[in-house]
Amino acid sequence: MTGRVLDGRYQLDHPLGRGGMGEVWLGRDLTLGGRKVAVKLLHATRLASLAGTTDPDELRRRFLRESRATARVDHPGLVAVHDAGSDADTMYLVMQLVDGSDLSDHLAEHDPYPWPWALAVLAQVASALVAVHDVGVVHRDLKPGNIMIRPDGRLVILDLGIAAITGEIEETRLTRTGTLVGTPLYMAPEQAIGGTVGPPTDLYALATLGYELLAGRPPFRAPNAAGVLYLKQHESPDPLGELRPDVPAGLVALLHRMLAPRPEDRPADARALHRALAPLLPKPATGEATGHPMDPTRPYTHPLAPWPPVGTTARPAAARRVPSGGDPRTRDGDPRTAGGDPRAAAGGSAPGAATGQPDVAELVDRAKRELTAGRSGPAAALLRRALPPAVARYGAESTVVRTLRKQYAAALVDGGDYTTALPELRVLLHQFATAGSGPEDPVVRQLRADEALCLRELGTA
Repeated sequence: MTGRVLDGRYQLDHPLGRGGMGEVWLGRDLTLGGRKVAVKLLHATRLASLAGTTDPDELRRRFLRESRATARVDHPGLVAVHDAGSDADTMYLVMQLVDGSDLSDHLAEHDPYPWPWALAVLAQVASALVAVHDVGVVHRDLKPGNIMIRPDGRLVILDLGIAAITGEIEETRLTRTGTLVGTPLYMAPEQAIGGTVGPPTDLYALATLGYELLAGRPPFRAPNAAGVLYLKQHESPDPLGELRPDVPAGLVALLHRMLAPRPEDRPADARALHRALAPLLPKPATGEATGHPMDPTRPYTHPLAPWPPVGTTARPAAARRVPSGGDPRTRDGDPRTAGGDPRAAAGGSAPGAATGQPDVAELVDRAKRELTAGRSGPAAALLRRALPPAVARYGAESTVVRTLRKQYAAALVDGGDYTTALPELRVLLHQFATAGSGPEDPVVRQLRADEALCLRELGTA
């Protein structure tokens, strides 16, 4: 696949990620001087299952129709869609390539997450959802992995690929009613049972994300999707105010209201949600912005200011969480409950300076640069070096270490080192199962797919 040129214009470089609907590649637009873009390739078999037809012309028509609907949404908090088309049996979307980190990694690197950051994340996403809902689109798959945070603190929502188009003109949509699409952990009850989706459906997913940012875990967990759905319909999440006493009571109450099982009990729409959040947002500040990069409050404190210069980082505001013995990521003694940023050790010094061990964050940053350049082998070597000091500092079962191990395993698979990747994948599968992630969890599905690939390549499948 590497080097393939779609429609004589978009050259595929290397994969950036995979999902149930397809995979995303780093590409280059050859007609615009090799400009870097993200190219999403869609699996025809998966689309056929969702659409209820195997007619290639019908699939292509629905795909292009939905692409046009999502491309017409214009907001700085949404990834820009540049083009859509098909080449042979491959359908593709060409999108803006967003520089930054997804919220899953951002939480892992800054856990416990400062509540002003979580508030700013909610407000930014709510603002973008207003634009989405105004054109009759419901995202239906909001989750940390589908939201990127840029170096200047702005958030960008990715992947409207399974969005439902609710307007009468666009009543035919790619994904048929009754098909379970999305991520069960973040999915609203009405979506999970095949009911009518609308703006409150996205607000439920956003509340799940906000709860996870603040509590370090989602509000409901069970071994499988059916168990998660039952809890969402019949149980209440642990009171967030007890897990995070530092969070304002108004924000806690709003998140719990957004998690109501019935759509009519949630805020009416994203505009109403943003109005409720606005009084808590930080006010514009004077002076030059020198705070932490990827600080999501920065667009409010220093709107339109230049990006922070390299090297002017500050530790994020302290946060406190009451440890929960039932969650291995927040158990008593987890070092993350004392600070939160793997880039800062006691007293704010770098971990390497205090212990003689390499700086985990520096190694991860270098690995990401290698991956962006398509060099999986050097990236895997850097991530392997980062694992021992991360385990020593955060614990083998911590979110930080699990994220690092996941990145390491992916780099090994992409580099073809299947022998080394296989045991790493099995460690991860055990950790996710222990944490309550069921087989329908998208990360677990990807790990299983990578495990199967390794077994096939090693001749042991």
